[in-house]
Amino acid sequence: MKKETSTRSRKASLSARRWHLVDAEGQTVGRLASTVAQVLRGKNNPAFAPHIDNGDFVIVINASRVRFSGNKWQQKMYYHHTEYPGGIRQATAEQVLAKHPEDIVKKAVIGMLPKNAHGRALATKLKIYAGPEHPHAAQQPVLLAV
Repeated sequence: MKKETSTRSRKASLSARRWHLVDAEGQTVGRLASTVAQVLRGKNNPAFAPHIDNGDFVIVINASRVRFSGNKWQQKMYYHHTEYPGGIRQATAEQVLAKHPEDIVKKAVIGMLPKNAHGRALATKLKIYAGPEHPHAAQQPVLLAV
């Protein structure tokens, strides 16, 4: 009798998506982003497979109250290009926090996801809000310890 040597992989449609709530108040950005990226990818799931989207939804509240270590508020730079010649733009973390506080957490988490179509699809399951209110109460999110 011959043994079966293939590995069976769970289909993404079989996994039930859960919603997690993360309070970013007082959290260091990198440590917060690392935990959130793992949950988005589904690495906390026993049936993890890198090519399947088995991750959960994550809601981040109080994104305007995150913290950096050291002097990163003044020294860390965020860059983007306007697609015009000479159109490179830069802003410090302090300036980004004043204008778009959600972008600090969003860029940190997206930087920890795969750089392909799968990573872009995972990023759509991330919901970030600057304050404590969010419109996802109907999903009954579970508080995620970070």
